[in-house]
Amino acid sequence: MRILIADDDPQLVRALRITLAAKGYEVVTAADGAQAIAAAVDRRPDLFLLDLGMPQLDGLEVIQAIRGWSEAPILVVSGRAGAADKVDALDAGADDYVTKPFAIEELLARIRALTRRVPSHDAEPTVRFGDVTVDLAARIVTREVDGSPQPVRLTPTEWQVLELLIRHPGSLVTRQTLLTSIWGSEHVTDTGYLRLYLSQLRKKLEVDPAAPRHLLTEAGMGYRLVLDG
Repeated sequence: MRILIADDDPQLVRALRITLAAKGYEVVTAADGAQAIAAAVDRRPDLFLLDLGMPQLDGLEVIQAIRGWSEAPILVVSGRAGAADKVDALDAGADDYVTKPFAIEELLARIRALTRRVPSHDAEPTVRFGDVTVDLAARIVTREVDGSPQPVRLTPTEWQVLELLIRHPGSLVTRQTLLTSIWGSEHVTDTGYLRLYLSQLRKKLEVDPAAPRHLLTEAGMGYRLVLDG
């Protein structure tokens, strides 16, 4: 199992690398947020240990970038002990939170607990369909126009809809799943929201929005993203 440790404290990183390697884990390290994202894309770790107070990009930004394409467990290891910091990290997509200083036995137990979860299939960091390219890690969408990629601006909600569909390529994503994930369970019957945002996404991403090839409606059930091939 491969673990990515992202922390700007070299002594802690060294101690964790030695301890985890002795337990049979393969360890990848990063000293800042930008390195963490690059290592995540290149090495595809099975679990992340992330500090929040890193240079370049902070831990919350790294969590959000990782969650754009990966469902691997994220364990925050941070000196920030405030309840608000823990809530922010968990809301961003972290699975657990350990406050520094910590007992190594507790950390190992939390790692074991997180790795007992059912393995998931992550989306590729970059997904292509038609003339559209979606970089899930960077949260950038481009569309090829006259042989040149042009940026496509998506609203935060449009991005959430597209991301959920990309995480389940070719599969039906029900209206209930989309509504609950994005707006909450109290909006589970507000299907007009979805029709509006799918219409906007088709205008931005489909060659012919009136006859979409990729962002398809399954009448009465939900929506499906069909990739090329």
